[in-house]
Amino acid sequence: MLEVAAVSSRYGRIPAIANVDLRVARGELVALVGANGAGKTTLLRVISGVRPATAGKVRFEGSDVTKASPRRRVKMGIVQVPEGRQVFGPLSVEDNLRLGAFVRPAAEVPGALERVFALFPILAAKRREAAGTLSGGQQQMLAIGRGLMTQPKLLLLDEPSMGLAPRIVSEIFAIIRSLKDAATTILLVDQNARAALAIADRAYVLEVGCIALSGSGGELLGNPRVQQAYLGL
Repeated sequence: MLEVAAVSSRYGRIPAIANVDLRVARGELVALVGANGAGKTTLLRVISGVRPATAGKVRFEGSDVTKASPRRRVKMGIVQVPEGRQVFGPLSVEDNLRLGAFVRPAAEVPGALERVFALFPILAAKRREAAGTLSGGQQQMLAIGRGLMTQPKLLLLDEPSMGLAPRIVSEIFAIIRSLKDAATTILLVDQNARAALAIADRAYVLEVGCIALSGSGGELLGNPRVQQAYLGL
């Protein structure tokens, strides 16, 4: 479904990612792990079109989307749930979700809302409340729900467990696993390398903007280099 081929991107003269190759097949959950500043978020932003690639190609379902606008990529089915949740605090939970459906016909929105509310019952209970009054975990559920409102073909999840209590982290990863089980194609970035690798079909390790290792989630969980650098073993 997704092919990133020799992609580089920079901030001014500072390289952020260099010559990155990555593939995601339909129905896969692929994890991308690495230290802070390794370039993980930059890579997601290049895939979603928010940042330009300075070299290489991004292909989605066989089409070259390297220069396509973010809006066009959303219409094609590439949806990013951003780091830090970034919900619209003054707006209601339901209005935040409706904003996620801006590319869908109006007639499809009620059904999409009900599917999100079935996945996140707490959002249904708080649908009229301001998003800014939700807990961090509830805001993360809202951010994921907003992404699902577009009916994405590829869901890019950027640090969904950031800043959350351990119990809520477990709940968020259970939700991600349920999306995987429902055949949602996911590219997951998360600092919780152990949890991300445990649910991943395949994974990549990004170090200083370059792919350093790749393999199945289980293989990387058992890799001594990964264990020492990212799992605290």
